[in-house]
Amino acid sequence: MSAAWIRDARADDEAGAYHVCLKTGNYGQDGEPFYREDPDALGRIFVGPYLAFEPGLSLILEDDAGICGYALGALDSRAFYDRYEREWRPELCARFPEPTGDPAQWTRSQFVHSWYHHPDYTCPEPYAAYPSHMHIDLLERAQGQGHGRRMMEEVMARLARMGSPGAHLGVSLVNLPAQGFYRKLGFQELLRVGEGTDGCIYMGKRLGTES
Repeated sequence: MSAAWIRDARADDEAGAYHVCLKTGNYGQDGEPFYREDPDALGRIFVGPYLAFEPGLSLILEDDAGICGYALGALDSRAFYDRYEREWRPELCARFPEPTGDPAQWTRSQFVHSWYHHPDYTCPEPYAAYPSHMHIDLLERAQGQGHGRRMMEEVMARLARMGSPGAHLGVSLVNLPAQGFYRKLGFQELLRVGEGTDGCIYMGKRLGTES
């Protein structure tokens, strides 16, 4: 176990943060074996837009070996998704055509490319109570040391100072460790959609009014 530190994201963090997204991209486990044809497929959705549009709510965890985690947030989810739709998604769709043929034969990368063309902008109700959203990923070497809690609490404190009344996040139905982590932070289930590996739980937490 080596020391790690939390800092604000920088413009040159994209590659390292995308790698973290890849290495946690199999429902919290290593996704690299499943995305060899396009290792950045997930990062283009779940990391890149936040670094570009919400740098003040993007935290990086780094140790002597490099970037080993991130916590990302968006103040107003609907405004964030509107900007994503206008400024981010068109290039993704142009670069990565929508997959064709039998989806049962698609690779994991092709499934993600289909998400570029059919994005999921789910915001659980009541939206006014939980307008912000956030997510976090840590490499295995950085887990279990309190870094995740500190990063989440810092992003939530920033959201509260910006006037947000609450935040939500999504977690896979099969990612039980992540669900437990969020519950310990005070998140409660708001909405459940789908089932199995395609299912998702949306959880929310009311934020304080720190100044």
